[in-house]
Amino acid sequence: MGKSRPSRMPSMISFIVPAHNEEFCLPKTLKAIHDSVRTVNEPYEVIVVDDASTDATGDIARQHNATVVKVNHRQIAATRNSGGRAARGERLFFVDADTTVNPAVVESALRWMDKGAAGGGAPTRFEGSVPLYARLLLGWLGFFMRIASMTGGAFMFCTREAFHAVGGFDERLYGAEDAAMSAALKREGRFVVLNERLFTSGRRVRAIPGLQTLALLARVAFVPSNLTRRSSVEKIWYVS
Repeated sequence: MGKSRPSRMPSMISFIVPAHNEEFCLPKTLKAIHDSVRTVNEPYEVIVVDDASTDATGDIARQHNATVVKVNHRQIAATRNSGGRAARGERLFFVDADTTVNPAVVESALRWMDKGAAGGGAPTRFEGSVPLYARLLLGWLGFFMRIASMTGGAFMFCTREAFHAVGGFDERLYGAEDAAMSAALKREGRFVVLNERLFTSGRRVRAIPGLQTLALLARVAFVPSNLTRRSSVEKIWYVS
């Protein structure tokens, strides 16, 4: 059990899951959300933002007691924002469809928001076997993100007030929108990188050659304007 949080009136928690053709990963993700949030005994909702799926993503979401918001963006920032605008909660959790939350992460995030944090996120570990370079890269990125007080988009949280104050995720970006959101939230208040970790799928690094991934990361690092063009990043972040 997590440490108790300051006493206050319960308020709605919203979990927002962007999804495109995620029928295989979604059941595990949604079950983990339901199991985790029950430990805090507060009202909550789960919103799956079904972004132009051609599989059973929407049906599976409904079977797991999620509200489905259908969009046709094919851009992660816009998809997350559609869920954020539809959410009724005072505290918003953005969870990727292939990421598994746990009670410790959820409870820690809620405690920090109770203490006044505007938002934050949690470091991730790959689930399953992945190439060695991917584990080393993730470890380096995790260290850098903690030093820079920023986080990846697999799991991010913020208050509803902060989300609307910053205008949500930057829809000009097709990648690194999570880093931009971290920076924006820091201007609204404290941004917390949790000590607790969670698992995310390693499917993309298993499917894409390492040199291709590293070349893309180098390209966007030296020419950030590439992040505003979907064609520059879609082979990594927008595969179906």
